[in-house]
Amino acid sequence: MEIEKKVWPELFQKILNEEKKFELRLDDFECNPGDILLLKEWDPETKEYTGRVIKKEVTYVLKIKDVKFWSKEDMEKYGFQVISFK
Repeated sequence: MEIEKKVWPELFQKILNEEKKFELRLDDFECNPGDILLLKEWDPETKEYTGRVIKKEVTYVLKIKDVKFWSKEDMEKYGFQVISFK
């Protein structure tokens, strides 16, 4: 499946430069390994697409709601960070 999503310019450029190799998104859509993310650069100031697009294949999806490593109190206090590595 191909999934279209907006990406703000500073994050789009980091993906383009291969510095950013992850996406943190609200889990309000179905996404599975093998799907294609069609990432479209969106300018929040003009509220328009810039025309730049990147396609990335999904390799792994972690559903944060399913993570049971920490207490609810700690999750609310600290939040989450996503760490990318190579």
